[in-house]
Amino acid sequence: MNKNIIAVLFLLIGINQVKSQDVEQITIGTKHVLYSNILDEDREYWVNLPESYLKTEASYKKYPILIILDGNVHFKTVTGMVNYMSSDSYRSWKIPEMIVVGIKNIDRRRDYTPDKVVTVRENNTGGGEAFLSFLEDELIPELDKKYRTEPYRILFGHSLGGLLAVHAYMKDETLFNAFIAVDPSFGMWDEETMDRKLEAVTEQSFEKFIYIATANWGKRNIRNRDRHVRLYEALNSKCEGEFPAQLEYFENENHGSVPPIAFYNGISSIFKDYGVSHRDVESKEQLTQHFKSLSQRLSWNFSPPESLVNRIGYRMLRSRNENEKSKALTFFILNTENFPSSFNAFDSLGETYESLGDNKKAIENYKKSLELNPNNEHAKMKIESLGNNE
Repeated sequence: MNKNIIAVLFLLIGINQVKSQDVEQITIGTKHVLYSNILDEDREYWVNLPESYLKTEASYKKYPILIILDGNVHFKTVTGMVNYMSSDSYRSWKIPEMIVVGIKNIDRRRDYTPDKVVTVRENNTGGGEAFLSFLEDELIPELDKKYRTEPYRILFGHSLGGLLAVHAYMKDETLFNAFIAVDPSFGMWDEETMDRKLEAVTEQSFEKFIYIATANWGKRNIRNRDRHVRLYEALNSKCEGEFPAQLEYFENENHGSVPPIAFYNGISSIFKDYGVSHRDVESKEQLTQHFKSLSQRLSWNFSPPESLVNRIGYRMLRSRNENEKSKALTFFILNTENFPSSFNAFDSLGETYESLGDNKKAIENYKKSLELNPNNEHAKMKIESLGNNE
């Protein structure tokens, strides 16, 4: 056979082998379907789990839920930002890790309008309350059953979805703790409707956080901004203490372009001061007070993240300053108090006692770590080696 032909055949075989190799997919979530008795239809939703969710050392962790309306439009964008802002891989740590859930819409005008809009032609507006009932009475219980969820929930909506988010915020009772309403379509409410809703607002709403973004509508901009400002100022005047909210105007963004940047600013506003540099913390009291203030602002208990406290502790433990080394112990103890089901917290505490020369306490904590995770080889090795030295 001609050598050139043989060479070509080998080349083709190589190409076919490359083509036949499995291509690994990069996925950002899973699709699910839940039949809603309330809406009498199947509803599709998409879920993205935090980076740490499947890691052994984080098996004890529970996560807040972020629910995205118009999930088929915003899920990919928001998921990427949440992962970047929260995961250990990027070390941004501006917000806590969370489970992101996008709801694929079917009929936005029906589901996202809380009030019936009277028009010349018959319409199906006004299904917002039923849709909220689906979220709170069917979807959230389903998520709580399937995943390790923390009952802190955020609702994100744009346009009509933003309108529904504001409506849910103004209700006396809701399962949501914070809201991001991006350029909400207040044109669906006349002044009488808005006044009626404002009149009904109670102190319950002010225990939650709301972020409202306003886009630039060009020639119609004054009317759009006025509606948002009017609502915000009316709520602010009704709130007796500091109003846990933010209104932000985006001069250079229109109704369609504003959601990504508004989400970033909105989630950052909710969790303002959550991101703390381990280099800036000098004492356990300073750190706990910082997160106590954050928790009071958000009406929910947020403990200092285990990974942050670990970094502070190891920074101090490796210091040449003996006073710093002794302070390290208080941080590792704090982690075991806040996260008693974390084998890693007790493993780190064992390392600290070992470094400080207290082998008896070190063994105690390595054994506790091993009870929580029988596969912790580091703890097994340390118990054996320290036991032999006793």
